[in-house]
Amino acid sequence: MARTKAVHVRRVYEEPARDDGTRVLVDRIWPRGMSKDRAHLHEWCKQVAPSTELRKWYGHVPDRFEEFGRRYREELKEPERADALAHLRELAGDRPLTLLTATKDPGISAARVLAGLLRA
Repeated sequence: MARTKAVHVRRVYEEPARDDGTRVLVDRIWPRGMSKDRAHLHEWCKQVAPSTELRKWYGHVPDRFEEFGRRYREELKEPERADALAHLRELAGDRPLTLLTATKDPGISAARVLAGLLRA
């Protein structure tokens, strides 16, 4: 039986957790008020973020999350995003990976969609 990969989703504004493993910011825009030192991240993978058009359409409206996820998974098939997603899969390998986002509700974020794909 295959083991589920340890992929976490956290707000970049939270203090790092012991079990974070590799910490990767997956937003296209750098988080407001956050210094690079305070972020404690290993990398910024903005290539995997949703398009500006999709992000603006979604606007983090909870009722749109399912459709957002569908559209975002389609965008992730585009070459640059697909390469970035493959890179995140490599990082997830055998150790924990934490996807960082600045969104107020990570439960309805692009990072959550990514985490679901990476755990599969």
